[in-house]
Amino acid sequence: MDGRILIISGATASGKSALALLAAEKLNGEIVSVDSMQLYKDLPIGTAQPSAEEKSRIPHHLTGIYELEERSEVFRFCSEADAAIHDIRSRGKLPILCGGTGLYLKALLYGLDDLPGDRELRRQLDEKYDSDAGELLLHKKVAEVDPAAFEKWKLCRRRLIRALEVFILTGKSIVELQQGKRQTLRYPVKSLILERESAELKERIASRAAKMLSDGWLQEARCAIDRGLFATPTAHQALGYKLIDAFFRGEFDRQTLLEKICTATWQYARRQRTWFRHQHPEAEFFDGSPAKLFSDF
Repeated sequence: MDGRILIISGATASGKSALALLAAEKLNGEIVSVDSMQLYKDLPIGTAQPSAEEKSRIPHHLTGIYELEERSEVFRFCSEADAAIHDIRSRGKLPILCGGTGLYLKALLYGLDDLPGDRELRRQLDEKYDSDAGELLLHKKVAEVDPAAFEKWKLCRRRLIRALEVFILTGKSIVELQQGKRQTLRYPVKSLILERESAELKERIASRAAKMLSDGWLQEARCAIDRGLFATPTAHQALGYKLIDAFFRGEFDRQTLLEKICTATWQYARRQRTWFRHQHPEAEFFDGSPAKLFSDF
């Protein structure tokens, strides 16, 4: 190994976790999850966390460590991921970053912005806008004061809140303030984006969703909802749980639930694909061939 870290990213259900596990076994590595929802220990099935058997084969970091009530933040993630990478390297092993939360991965690789911030203002903005209802107001506000930021990050609520915070503090667009800043990688990397054909990815999404439901996702969701999942600061965003709640309330049958979950997951996967195509110049696309994983190590 030459000091690099291996990154396997891409859309949900594309097969990243299985490839990362294989790579870790072949390359003496350990896996660091880059998934904002896999952090929550009470959502293992719905967020596709590694199984106990997989964890017994290879150490996994940053999965199942947060309580539902804790906020998942990119700043905290970067600090915890840096610590995990340092720990893995200190033991002579290869850190393998695996996940589909593109914003977290980009911040970890290129660093957080050094623009001004205000803790109290951010708290107020989060309170007003960090919810499904508040997101509509947020879109309207950011589109009005910083259209460039809105166009760039309209699929990411947290980035829009940050853009609004910067605009209020500076009177300028965060996009304008970031222009000209050279992006330099914080780590030497071999970065791969797992890309599947759309038809294949849809099939994988459907197969995984059906298995998750048969593995106990409904029971998991019931417990999380009873614990106040939808009142949490971040965990409420986990995909599928609101649809399951609607199923519990009798709005549709189980087959319709599965279809709706597949549709929502495919829509999310499309957003991920767009992100990875435009936000990660360090990466190369690959088709899942194991040989590609090992070619440079």
